[in-house]
Amino acid sequence: LTGHDGEIYSTKFSPDGQSLVSGSFDKSIYFWEVYGECRNYNVLKGHKNAVLHLEYSVDGTELYSSSADKTAIKWDLHANTIGRRFRDHTGIINCCHPARRGPPLLSTASDDCTARIWDTRTKKSSIIIKHNAAVTSVTFNDNASKLFTAGLDNNIYCWDLGTTELEYTMKGHKETITGLSLSPDGNYLLSNSMDNTVRIWDVKPFVENESDNGREKLAMYGVVHNYESNLLKCNWSPDGKRVTAGSADKFVYVWDAITGTAKYKLPGHKGSVNEVSFHPKEPI
Repeated sequence: LTGHDGEIYSTKFSPDGQSLVSGSFDKSIYFWEVYGECRNYNVLKGHKNAVLHLEYSVDGTELYSSSADKTAIKWDLHANTIGRRFRDHTGIINCCHPARRGPPLLSTASDDCTARIWDTRTKKSSIIIKHNAAVTSVTFNDNASKLFTAGLDNNIYCWDLGTTELEYTMKGHKETITGLSLSPDGNYLLSNSMDNTVRIWDVKPFVENESDNGREKLAMYGVVHNYESNLLKCNWSPDGKRVTAGSADKFVYVWDAITGTAKYKLPGHKGSVNEVSFHPKEPI
């Protein structure tokens, strides 16, 4: 699929599997048909700098984007317009993620050393969680009662959104964490790091070992991060049986989420693979 004028940082399949969306350094968001000719049928423009991350709402009627222009946008896909622009951050917004269920919440992670929670019906952030370093990735737990954040200090934090207090820290990565993804069942968290490992963490409410690395379940190897320092994402298959991650060595990696064994190493790209996504229905 060709059309963007710059590096592509994020890509996602729509929940119904009919469309693929991509965000790029060229400030634009492209929509592609998954079936047939795979034509580019729509372009959204509204960011003033690179589009770094994209996420669909659960029902597929809205798209969320975060950008190097220090804003995040909620796009109304029925009207094909900007539904809301979120401006409180003072640094690049590396990642955004809507809640799976419950109130219409959006989380964002920024270079300004904060993660923010937004009620998407308003323009101002409702919760600000301060960090000691830039925050590169963020995601809610299954019912949006907790928030997971990660960044330049190599740790993953779990925050209770009722009290905004830190609940626990997951340590194990040796370098910056570039991506987080919650499993479909909400029990496990996937992380990608510049230490060239992808790890799975047990985030169920109660675990036997509550030490800093006691929640670590698996570490997978193969991915490569390089001098470009791109924020390489990671994702789960819809059935939760496989995981995948971006890699700077031009390959796509897929692992078994139960055993951690490598299943596929797929060639074809000519540059860093920044994000890999599974189709919700097809083996793609």
